[in-house]
Amino acid sequence: MRIILVPVFVIFLIQAAYDKALITFVAAGLTDALDGTLARLLKCQTVLGAYLDPIADKFLLVTSFVALAVYGLIPGWLAVIVISRDLIILLGIAILTLMSVSYEIRPAIVGKVTTALQILTVFFALLYKAVPHNFSYNWIIGLCWATALFTIISGLVYIQRGIRILNKSASEEAKK
Repeated sequence: MRIILVPVFVIFLIQAAYDKALITFVAAGLTDALDGTLARLLKCQTVLGAYLDPIADKFLLVTSFVALAVYGLIPGWLAVIVISRDLIILLGIAILTLMSVSYEIRPAIVGKVTTALQILTVFFALLYKAVPHNFSYNWIIGLCWATALFTIISGLVYIQRGIRILNKSASEEAKK
């Protein structure tokens, strides 16, 4: 459902229908929560779902950051940081896979905080445009800086993990 909602979200942004874009973004998040909860409760977790779920999450967030940056709702530099981190992680996974190194993907706590901050950044940037208010945009810029900081830190944590996995694999190969 999230994958289907992404183009709808972008169309609403193109139309400057920020209230509808906000509702669509929240609906996409709720479908994620509902899907995960139902899969665990009903013990219906699948291999396909294990791959599609993070892909849908990244598709929604990356698209949101690009679109919000293009329309000037968040700074472009933040979109570059968020997308670069995700590309670096994907590159690391590709390298490990190509080298036939076995690994387990476990989210780091800093990664979970990063995701939460990214979601909040998108939510509040949309809320700022969708709802009449009398508060300054400066606090959203502060949220953008916090999101950037945690995105960079989590990227470095995942790079460090990847290097550790490669070093461990190399030392095990050397023992053979």
